[in-house]
Amino acid sequence: MTNRKWLKTGLAVAMASILLITGCGNNDAGNKENKNAASSGNNAEVSTDPVTFTYFGFGSGKDVLASETTIGKILQEQTGVDWKMEFAVGDVATKSGVMIAGGEYPDVIVPEGEIEKLLDAEAFIPLNDLIEQHAPNIKRVYGDYFDKFTAEDGNIYILPFSANQGYISDPNVSQGAFWMQRRVLKEFGYPEVKTLDQYFDLIEQYQAKYPSVDGKDTIGFITFAGVQDNFFTITNAPMHLAGYPNDGDIYVDMETHEAKVYATTDYEKQWLQSLNELNSKGLFDPETFTANKDQYLAKLTSGRVLGYFNYGWQVGDATNNLKTAGNDDFRYVGLPVVFDENTKDQYIDPPAFVNNRGIGISVSAKDPVRIIKYWDNLLTEENQVLVQWGEEGVTYSVDENGRYIMSDEQIANRNDNDFKRSYGFQYFEYSWPRYGNNSVFENGNSYAVGNQPEVAYAGYTEGDRALLDAYGSQTFAGMFAEPDERPWYPAWSINKAQGSPEQIYAQKASDLQQKFYPKLVFAAPSEFDKVWNEYLAEFGKLDVAGYEEFMTKHVKERVAGNW
Repeated sequence: MTNRKWLKTGLAVAMASILLITGCGNNDAGNKENKNAASSGNNAEVSTDPVTFTYFGFGSGKDVLASETTIGKILQEQTGVDWKMEFAVGDVATKSGVMIAGGEYPDVIVPEGEIEKLLDAEAFIPLNDLIEQHAPNIKRVYGDYFDKFTAEDGNIYILPFSANQGYISDPNVSQGAFWMQRRVLKEFGYPEVKTLDQYFDLIEQYQAKYPSVDGKDTIGFITFAGVQDNFFTITNAPMHLAGYPNDGDIYVDMETHEAKVYATTDYEKQWLQSLNELNSKGLFDPETFTANKDQYLAKLTSGRVLGYFNYGWQVGDATNNLKTAGNDDFRYVGLPVVFDENTKDQYIDPPAFVNNRGIGISVSAKDPVRIIKYWDNLLTEENQVLVQWGEEGVTYSVDENGRYIMSDEQIANRNDNDFKRSYGFQYFEYSWPRYGNNSVFENGNSYAVGNQPEVAYAGYTEGDRALLDAYGSQTFAGMFAEPDERPWYPAWSINKAQGSPEQIYAQKASDLQQKFYPKLVFAAPSEFDKVWNEYLAEFGKLDVAGYEEFMTKHVKERVAGNW
């Protein structure tokens, strides 16, 4: 079988011609010339004959015909291409297994966590020749990153979603945090909440005073662990509490770059014992381990939940619905909670490149040339503005200084889930060939709407500003520590080939955590240590040392510049 592991030792020979022609580098003038030439030249080549392709995303979403959205219709008018977009329902592993067994695939796939299975099944075609012959914009946008996602066989199969063009930080919190309902903080005069004990104590005090909301019992704490491919939400927490960013199932020593599994450490035990104590007090929601995503988001939107742990991007619909409802007290704020007050939090991601999340053309694709041209057209700067900001005068405006701004109505629409779907932001702003989230356009405006300072500040409500003033911060991200530089980041994107010892270890470790986490949380407090020791005994049968050696090797290679 073809070896499709990500390249670990520099550029593949097969990509040399692409990189030479791309001419990517630090020459801003040269890059501007390439950008203009690529944009104008490629548009002239794109056929406009009508065609509809199939698109399948292994993430959540509502199925749609792209041309039924404003953005999809504009892109169809430019290219003649429409998309039947479908998303995973139910168990994603079952869906990928059915695809692989049948050997029939949609034209393009966003594989998410099923990427290794689909690569191993040779579900994707190589993109090298297509990029070379038809895609000057892809070369412009991705050229500096080719070595980070070229496979060991010299081919490119996936275009990742994180090819930053310049860098601007996010003023808000889109990554992990311990979120607390604002009325809890308001009730106690906006106290400093630094440690997990302080966080849970505040929730306990508030629920004792206000046990119900709108006639329904309040929920002290919940997290999203009811769906198998999101179980990492609850298992990642001890890593953050110990002062590390999201490197997956390991943490990395900043000096030695040694990778260590934390699944059996005191960090893990302290986290689970805290949840066990919380459960014994009736403050932990037992549906944490059974609720599907819609049920989970509905709870957050209901106003009953006092605290939860999540990554901001996982709960966007609930966040938007709560903001649209207009009650700031029922909204949440992310807090940089750690185990010990002397620990520096590291929730905010450092600059990163994720090479194993992206989009590929399947071996069943009817017309790969037409698809790659569509993607290349999507990567013109004009269309990258379209998929993020929309149409000037409709969804955003430009001030006298050339800055992109939004009115209150435009901001409200951008935060409204129904509008985002009908306009197409929900479908086109992320899971396509794109600039990275932290990119900056040629004119100095932020690529991501949420990263534009003018829009972030304009979108803050009175409740937002009151809370930020109380904590002496101008932005929500400002409540967190600045991230330390980590040139390997994120380690979770290190490829683990299907059937390899490291992949088998990771799967068995995950299976054990999914088996034991509910037992440990719901055990009688007097039984916790007994169950913990059972967990350690089972985990001790796995090759932890071999996995740590594998991860350390690849972390150090990335530090040396070899991805």
